[in-house]
Amino acid sequence: MFCHHEHKEGEAGGDGHHRCCPIKAALKILMALLVFSLVVYVYTLTRNNLKQYHYIGKAATQQNTITISGEGKVTAAPNIATTEIGLVTEKKDVSSAQKENTEKMNKLIAAVKSTGLEDKDIQTTQYQIYPKYDYSAGKSNIIGYTVSQSVTVKIRDLSKISLVLAKAGEAGANQVSSPTFTIDEPESLRAQAREKALKNAREKAETLAKMLGVKILKVASFSEYNQSQPLPLYARSAEAFDMGGGAPAPDIQTGTMDVNVGVNVVYEID
Repeated sequence: MFCHHEHKEGEAGGDGHHRCCPIKAALKILMALLVFSLVVYVYTLTRNNLKQYHYIGKAATQQNTITISGEGKVTAAPNIATTEIGLVTEKKDVSSAQKENTEKMNKLIAAVKSTGLEDKDIQTTQYQIYPKYDYSAGKSNIIGYTVSQSVTVKIRDLSKISLVLAKAGEAGANQVSSPTFTIDEPESLRAQAREKALKNAREKAETLAKMLGVKILKVASFSEYNQSQPLPLYARSAEAFDMGGGAPAPDIQTGTMDVNVGVNVVYEID
């Protein structure tokens, strides 16, 4: 490939030399082009990588935005009541206490079911056996045993709350917790509250944009906060129910509950 020409004595060497020079020039140009192409490739690759790294998680251009919060609230009546009903039995020996407590508890559950409650809405939540002590004469002596059992009942027909509690009292219940009231499926109410919160945020944004002399273009981002579950409402204390045989049905008021949703909305402005 390289130009190499030996001149014999008496021969004209000028023609061979001129034939070789164009080849060398072409090789030099080719090498230069290859080097240039390599440099351009490396530069382009490096620039693209740096550009990609620089804009990870960021907008390529700075946007003008305003951030507005909005709140929405929906008030509704609860549709579920939950209460805990139980029996405490004391006897000198464990087996007698268990037997009596079981018999009474079975009657209690049957009485509660007679109001129309289904098995799925009655759940045993507590069963305990513990000794009863006498601390006289400077020492402790076991004088008997206590058996405590309770069930949690879910009342879906709120018009039957008073009836359920009255039936429990008639059946011998001596432990009743205050009923709590909740909304069974609050998501539809939460959606309504969210819609109100977004409307509230939009109204605030439009007012602020007018004051600033700018125009709202679109929503850049959205987040939800303070998404509170409706807090349960509590009825009167258990002692107020006066759970005795033949006691009148207590008057239970269900009240209303609030579902609250807050939002943060970022608006792009011009």
